Order: sequence, then C-alpha cells, then structure tokens
Amino acid sequence: MSYQALYRVWRPKNFHDVVGQVHITRTLQNAIYQNKFSHAYLFSGPRGTGKTSAAKIFAKAVNCQSTPVKEPCGECDACIGIEDGTISDVIEIDAASNNGVEQIRDIRDKVKYAPSAVDYKVYIIDEVHMLSIGAFNALLKTLEEPPQHVIFILATTEPHKIPLTIISRCQRFDFKRIGHSFLVERMKEIMEKEAIDVSDQAFHAIALAAEGGMRDALSLLDQSISYSSEVVELEDVLAITGSVSQEKLTELINALFQKDAKTALNLVDLFIQEGKDPGRLVYDLIYFLRDLLIYQNSADSADLLERAIADQPFIDLHKQLSSEWIQTAITELNQCQQEMKWTNTPKVFIEITMLKIADQHAEGKSSIIDDQHLLQLTEKLDKLEKELQSLKSNHAQAKETVQTKQTSKRAVTTKNKYRIPYERIRDVLAEAEKQHLKDVHSKWPTFMNLLKQQSAPAHAVLQDAKPSAASAERLVIAFRYDIHCSLALDHQQLIESLLLEVLGRVMSFIPIPEQSWLELRQEYVDKQRQQAQDQGDPAAQTEEDPIIAEARKLVGDDLLEIHDQ
Repeated sequence: MSYQALYRVWRPKNFHDVVGQVHITRTLQNAIYQNKFSHAYLFSGPRGTGKTSAAKIFAKAVNCQSTPVKEPCGECDACIGIEDGTISDVIEIDAASNNGVEQIRDIRDKVKYAPSAVDYKVYIIDEVHMLSIGAFNALLKTLEEPPQHVIFILATTEPHKIPLTIISRCQRFDFKRIGHSFLVERMKEIMEKEAIDVSDQAFHAIALAAEGGMRDALSLLDQSISYSSEVVELEDVLAITGSVSQEKLTELINALFQKDAKTALNLVDLFIQEGKDPGRLVYDLIYFLRDLLIYQNSADSADLLERAIADQPFIDLHKQLSSEWIQTAITELNQCQQEMKWTNTPKVFIEITMLKIADQHAEGKSSIIDDQHLLQLTEKLDKLEKELQSLKSNHAQAKETVQTKQTSKRAVTTKNKYRIPYERIRDVLAEAEKQHLKDVHSKWPTFMNLLKQQSAPAHAVLQDAKPSAASAERLVIAFRYDIHCSLALDHQQLIESLLLEVLGRVMSFIPIPEQSWLELRQEYVDKQRQQAQDQGDPAAQTEEDPIIAEARKLVGDDLLEIHDQ
C-alpha cells in the first residue's frame, strides 16, 4: 500500500510545523539551544494538537549532530534514524496497551544502559494516564533521578488522572486547541504543495468540524478530497461532516426570528432526511449565532468568525436580530445539546427547542407600548407599593410566618437550591462500616492539603465539611449550608480523583446539609432501635445509660465507641 494519509505525510518534522503552540515550541527551542533542558516533561492537551509530534522533534533536536540547534537539521544520521524509527535509543510507548508494572520495570532496568547510537535516550510515553497505580509507583523513582543520558516525555489528554507525585517531577506544557485561522493556513499550505484545489468555504468548514485538532482537520480534508471530483467544494465537506450550509442556517434563523415555526420545523425535518447529524446541526447553530453576536458588536471582527462568512445575507440578518434574542436562542440550544446526550430521539428535542425559540418576542422589531399597557403597569405598581407598605407594618408577623414555612419544608428540600438524595444516603447508612469512616478521617488532612494545592475554591468549600458516613464505595459529607453542597458538586471530578489517590480506591461522595444529616441520622438510629425491639432484642429494650447518652450528644454516633468492662 503506497498511499499514506495526509496527517501522516504532513506530520510536523520541526518545531516550525507545530502550528498554534508557539508558547511551547519557543520555550523548548531556547532550552535545547542553551543546553538547559530537563530530564522529564509532561505534554498535556486535546487530541491532535501536536503532543507526540513535538516530543519526537524534541528527541531529534537534542540528539542532532549539529547541536546546539533550535531546529533539528533533518539531514544527519541521528535525525534521519529517529524520524524513520531505526534508532533504538528513542522509544515510543503506548501506555494504553502497556500499562502494567512489568513494562515499567523493564524500562527501569534498561535506563541505566548508555545509548548506543545518539547522545540521549528518550522515552516517549503516550496516553500516560492509562498506567496503573502500580506502574506509576514503579516509574516514580526513575522519573525523579534518571541517569544523565535519559529524558522522559509523558503525553496525555487527561492530566487530572496522573498522580501529583508524577506531575511534580516533570516540566509541564499544556497544548491548547489550535485556532481556526492556524488550521486554515496550514491546510492551504499543504494543499498548495499537493497541487489540489480546495475552496475557502471548504477550508473553513473543515476547520470548524476539526474542533481545534490538526490531525482531525487533515483526516477530514483527506476524506473530502476522496469524495469530491476535481475541486473540493463546501458541499463536499458538508456531506462528509454532516454539517449544514450557511445559506440554510440563515434561512432557519430567519424563520425562527419571524416566529415561522412551520418553516423552521420543515427545515429541521429536511436536514434529518438528508442525513445531517442532529448533534452537528445544534453545534452549527450555536456557533452561527455566536458569530452573529460578535459581528453585531464589531463589524471589524470578521477574522473572529468561526462558522460564518460575512456575506450580504449574513450582514442583513445581523441587522434584524437583537443581542438579547440571540443570547436567549443560544441558551435554549445549549440546553438542547445537553439533553440530546441522553436520548435516542434527538430530533424531538431539536423540534421542541425550535418551538421555544420561535415563541420568543421578536425584540429586534421596535414595539410601542400603548396607553392600555401603560395603565396596566401603573396599576400593578400601585398594588405592589400597597403590599410593600402592608408588609412593613406587619414585619414581625411576616417574619414568623416565613420561619415556620422554612422549618416545615426543611426535611423535604433545602430552599429548592439543592435536592438531597435521601434514598442514596440511606443506602450508604445501610452499608456503612465504622472502619471505612475511620480510614477517611485518618487521611482527611492529607486529602485537604492536596485539594488546597489543586484548587483553592474547592478547598474553601470543603474546609468546614465533615465526613459523616462511609461504605466501601461511597462517602457522605456533611456541609454547614446547602449552598456548599451545590458548590461541592461543581468540583466533583477533582474531589473524587483526589479521594482515589489518597484512599487507594474509587470513592464517590454525596453532600448533605449538616442539619438535614442530623435529622436523617436520628431517623435511621430510631428505625434500627425499633427494629431491634420488634425482634425482641433485650439490649434494645434496655434504657440507655445516662453517661452514654450524654457522650452521644457531645461527640455523635460516628466517633462514639462503647466497651463493656
């Protein structure tokens, strides 16, 4: 098979070709040229942004026979051997399929041997987050103090899964998504050298679909070339990616703004019938509206447009719409995008969203409030002023009423801000063991220190929280107020990953306000005691010792231990 995919043929061979990552390539170039490079690096970022390519270029640059250089020459034996993979001193390892302790121990045993063909042994470990805990532990000491002739480069798309002890021993570089203009410029450069004609609209459509990944962009470009006849046009790219043309998007947005729900629904049905991807349709609509919003605020911002081209229909449309209407439409579409992830009938959610957006008031059209509406507003204002005066005069009575209502509703939900998962917590109580909670309490300070290093906001939320019950896989944490429960869930992924690191096992957590926890725990204790009495347990029927009862009030059931003398 002589043909190679574009992304393989045009894989970067020097730092200049790694587009959109100047903040990384310049740092690495200066470090190599000044002979101040580190023994371990961590390259993190989205797929297809140049992590492993940069690692291989780095390996060529440090071993180039023309060193010190900022770019590998590509002509010496070292550069050619590393590029074609014939030099065994540069080792690329896929951690997804080599994630065991044995593979890492093998590396640890071999690093002490000097390189055979070049100056430095370079180990490039891709998807390093897939290594097991044991493999990370085996790598730890070698990573901290490798021989002078060894360099480690770890690449990952999920750095949060890597232990902090590993990260702290590496210089970390975060690759970002490649900008739209960089993708288009690089694709044009490649197509000129390949002597293939591609329209500007096709380039922009591919760049949008690639979502910041150069490898994805070249793969889509490859598919489009195969699909097209002579020139790659926008229609070819739309057919490959499942996207919708700007002309149709403009027609759909205009129908929604004009409250023409029938036309909008017919267009959606047509797109689905043509095989357009529902998820891509919503994605395109969001970005198209985003471009309209940006263009409204500055007509000179055409370079910032990612989905749209500022043609005459686009300009006419942006003059009709108001920014408030666009923002509301984006909010509805974003909600639709979230809901579509969990359904097998995405078309239904899109149609509902179209109806919601079409039902908006067309705020772009000027409206005049007539005398009748003004009179109604005046009457409402007078009524509100009277009610406010009445509330002020009866302030004490109103306050008492509100407090009573709050107390009665507390057991059901905490002001509707955070809905307490009572059944899940009861399940934890049924499975809870004292040893699990002791284990959490003993390692809680370590967990909090790590959390403080990772995220100060998350640490502030959990600072006054208390682990209150634990089973093998779940932990109930009591917070002072319900707002803290909601804030804690915003940091759920970080908290649970640190719990895994500290406890050595997967542990999900359930937040609950402290007052609700006390009530729920008392309910559980009373229920257990009643069951014991129903079963005729003499111990349960005996009145509790007053000293034990007082101790229970002081420290709670979680920390109370009773021993018979």
